[in-house]
Amino acid sequence: MSDGGLPPEFLDRARAAQDPSFVPSPARDAATVALVRDAANGLEVYLLRRVRGMAFAGGMHVFPGGSVDPADATADLGWAGPPAGEWAQAFATTAPLARSLVCAAVRETFEESGVLLAGASDDDLLPDVSSDDWEAERVALEAREHSLSELLARRGLVLRSDLLRPLAHWITPEVEPKRFDTRFFLARLPEGQVTRAAGTEADQRLWVRPADALEQGLLMLPPTRAVLEDLAAYDDVESALAATRAITPLMPRLLVGEGGNLVFLLPGDDGYTD
Repeated sequence: MSDGGLPPEFLDRARAAQDPSFVPSPARDAATVALVRDAANGLEVYLLRRVRGMAFAGGMHVFPGGSVDPADATADLGWAGPPAGEWAQAFATTAPLARSLVCAAVRETFEESGVLLAGASDDDLLPDVSSDDWEAERVALEAREHSLSELLARRGLVLRSDLLRPLAHWITPEVEPKRFDTRFFLARLPEGQVTRAAGTEADQRLWVRPADALEQGLLMLPPTRAVLEDLAAYDDVESALAATRAITPLMPRLLVGEGGNLVFLLPGDDGYTD
């Protein structure tokens, strides 16, 4: 395959990985959420452009997300919706890790977009979390002054895992110095809630049709592009949420081709080896 539209520095990393002494960095568990909404022109998805110069994916358009935090494993978190065991089956992992991934998905979405997937019960949903007091809660969560479980308990809320759907599973190539084992989730923007300029890791935020994002040539990594291609097939949020997806871990390989060019390979491509 081609280089997948990756920046030139990836070629240098692929060359460095050819050294027999090269040891890949461990991949950290992470969660990311594709927020979607229905608009007049069809389904739209929320994208952030990470600040240029960041250690990972600087200048790239991404979905809200990040690494699993130790506090995401808190067992006493208020929870509504599919239990951790069902998420474990969807992502072929353990129930404790699946629980942490769902918590990380909800926490990171709140930290980076100001949207909180929670309610007072399993049939209640917060209508708005854009007030000053909720912004103070978001800032404190981002600063790790309290955990998601502490925030929800103090507010009398439960995490609404039923608002999420399993979407994809991508692992950063071994040539990358900073690597993530990322589970992707899909979620509808809750009625009454709004995204906003939250956090400091993004310098641009936009709602866009998946097909338009692809056609506009926005800078993005292959997993983001693949998810947008998936979502571009649906006319509305309901059909995207209802779709059944087989989640298979995908770890691209970046190799140096015979002509010295960067080659991007996925499992099943000629030349891809385990």
